[in-house]
Amino acid sequence: MIERSDGLDWRRRTTKEELGVWLGWLIGTAIVVYAWTLISEKTIWFFVQDAGRQALDIGSRMYPPKFSYMDRLWRPIWDTISIATIGTLIALVIAIPVAFAAARNTSPHPLVRATALFVIVSSRSVNSLIWALMLVFIFGPGILAGTIAIGLRSIGFCAKLLYEAIEEIDHTQVEAIEATGASRAQQMLYGIVPQVLPTVAGVGVFRWDINIRESTILGLVGAGGIGLQLNGSINTLAWTQVSLILLVILSTVLVSEWVSAKVRHAII
Repeated sequence: MIERSDGLDWRRRTTKEELGVWLGWLIGTAIVVYAWTLISEKTIWFFVQDAGRQALDIGSRMYPPKFSYMDRLWRPIWDTISIATIGTLIALVIAIPVAFAAARNTSPHPLVRATALFVIVSSRSVNSLIWALMLVFIFGPGILAGTIAIGLRSIGFCAKLLYEAIEEIDHTQVEAIEATGASRAQQMLYGIVPQVLPTVAGVGVFRWDINIRESTILGLVGAGGIGLQLNGSINTLAWTQVSLILLVILSTVLVSEWVSAKVRHAII
């Protein structure tokens, strides 16, 4: 509170606003306390207290990595990269028309735009692991289920970034082409697509990098890739194999990150 020259007091907030702030803090604190109570009720604290010793024990069993097991990992690594690559391509093929349907300046009808936005939200709302879990029951275990899961998950991500890029294009180029008497399709082909192509390439590479990471764990639900080997090694308590697989996953992700950064830099 600050005293002004006219004798009145200046306050940052009114009394009503102050009460609202305190009420917000009170509700937030109550939610945190309630959540902590639920967590405490469902947690076996004996295992939590023993977690450090168990982690050290498993860590000692994981060393040294079993490098002789590497011969059985080349195919799963290739499957993982294939799942991410093909899944990303499938997503881009579907996401590009969905993005044009969702953008305000290219959507042919509000109902079409609403449908496209629903597709984007639906895709982004379901994790790739959940998609894979459902698709394994449909297509059976293997990389087909993993590839489709990656594709379905990536459609919403790619389409959202693309339709935002379409809405932010330079409209003067489109107006110049329209002034020549070009049709709606020609305006999109020569005025919008060239402006969006760099974004398509950048989004595709960026999503591929993310999909490399996600595809490494799809094998945990039977969707192929190196995650299948990881799940089998954990179930058989082969900790030296687990450590090697983790190193391979880390190396794969680092290489994909390097490739992604180089390609994005070349595009930009």
